[in-house]
Order: sequence, then structure tokens, then C-alpha cells
Amino acid sequence: MKSEDILRGLRDRDPRGIARAISLVEENDPLADEILSSLDDALVAEAMILGITGPPGAGKSTLTDRVIAKYRLKGKRVGVIAVDPSSPISGGALLGDRVRMMGHALDKDVVVRSMATRGRLGGLCAAAGAAMRILASSGCSVIIIETVGVGQSEMDIIRIADITALVLAPGLGDDIQAMKAGLLEVADILIVNKADCPGAEALAMDMESIAREGGSKEKDRAKVCMTVASEGKGIDELLAAIETVDASHRESGERRTRREKAYDLEVLEWALEMIKPSIIEKINTWNHDRKGAPRLQAAKLLGRECVRISE
Repeated sequence: MKSEDILRGLRDRDPRGIARAISLVEENDPLADEILSSLDDALVAEAMILGITGPPGAGKSTLTDRVIAKYRLKGKRVGVIAVDPSSPISGGALLGDRVRMMGHALDKDVVVRSMATRGRLGGLCAAAGAAMRILASSGCSVIIIETVGVGQSEMDIIRIADITALVLAPGLGDDIQAMKAGLLEVADILIVNKADCPGAEALAMDMESIAREGGSKEKDRAKVCMTVASEGKGIDELLAAIETVDASHRESGERRTRREKAYDLEVLEWALEMIKPSIIEKINTWNHDRKGAPRLQAAKLLGRECVRISE
């Protein structure tokens, strides 16, 4: 299939064309660069990227399903990147979030793509940013990235999301304490899901306290929402909070700043991906003593490698 055919498929919102374009990126196919360089920048710029993250058991997938349904009622085309833990054998996604979202399977304006973390602790594979732009170019005005529940290391989601929503639930205990120094403070929206369970009110009060500490002005503070995703309760209020944060970020320039940083970090990530095979080959063929500080050995290796690359 030629790049022109795939790009035409994106413009026509053809699911096969979208899937093929993302697969080419994941496979590092040279054709992917041509496709990514020809995407509709205006659509990419206008799309809203919502990151939904949080620990296991918080109900992220059920909440995501409800959010998708609400956006569809508003007439918006929705793209979903469901990031799963990778199979250690095949490198493919294990959980298969698409199975959990079968209620949207027949909706041509909901595009769900499961992507494997490929062993990265950050919860996002290197192709997630490209997948986001491909979905935006196929007319998805809202793109949701739902990540694996690995807690603190999910900071990666912030790198490409315009808005980060952290989903918590009563009974997580020490997990919340562990996150307070990281993702909890930088989330734009704090969602207390399973709000009908004991301890939900106390958790919401805790989140409100953290939100007040995170911003001197009310408009800069994280929004706290309470939901019961399994029953669809609180979803309208959540969407209102998302729209408020999105409008504020667009007006203040925060959105543009985040996108610029995300782009630069994505360039860095791809650079590291490209260098990694060469470094692995060098380590396997380099005759060196496996003694002393590995960090110093790495410095020697990189010194030689950088010279070779620059030549």
C-alpha cells in the first residue's frame, strides 16, 4: 500500500487506513515518516488530548468507556489509545482494552487502538505520539490515552497529553501516599471514582487539600471530581471540568507550551530508540573487563559510539 492510499484512507476515516498507518509507525517502517510528514497539522492542532491514568482497580477503563459515550452524544469523533503491558514473548499488548470497550465496536466514529508498552516503565510506547497525530488527522477531535496502572512511573502520560486526569478510588491506601510527590501534584483533574464506596468523601477531601496546595489561584488548581463510572454518575460534571481546563490552557498559552515540550521529548525518545540497537551491538562485541562501575564503562562506550556516529 502506498503512502497516498493510506493518507486518503485517513481523510476518508477508513479504519483500515488508520490501523495501517499506526502499524507502520510501530514497525519503524520508512513509509511512516512520509505519512507523518503529510498529516493535517490543523486537525492535529485543534484536537484535545486527554490522558487518563491511575493505579490498578481505580476503574479507568469503565470511566473511559463512559466518557467516550458522552462525547459521542455531543457529536464528537473520538480516538482512544489504550496502552497495555507488553507480552514478554511477542511484545504485543496483553490486556486488550478494546474488549472492554465493545459497546463502541460498531460506532465508526470511535477508533480504539491498543498499544504495547514494549517493556517501558513509563507506560507509553515510543509510537504513542505519532498514533495521536494519526487519529487527529482522521478527524478525531477528542483523543483519550488510557495507560497501564503503574503508579508513579506513569509520569510519561503528561508528555503528550493536553490534560491529565488521575483516577483514584477509596481503599488504595499507601498507593496514594506514594504518588503525592509526583503525578498527584501535576494532574489537571483528580477523579475520585467509586464514589459510592466507604472512604470516598475522605479521599475527595484529601484531594481538595492537595489541589489547594498546588495552585495559589483557583483557576490554576487541579479540579476534583467524584464519579461512579459503573452507573454513569458524575460524568457530565467531569466533562464540564475537562472543558474548563481545556479553555483555560488554550487561553493562557499552557497548551501550546505543553505541546512544544512534548514534541521535543518525543524527538529525544526517537533518537534514543535509533541509537539503542547500535549501542547493544557495541556492548556485545566490545572486549572489556566486567569490573568496576558500570556507569564508567557506559561513559567509555558512549565516548567511542558518539565519535563513530559523528563521523
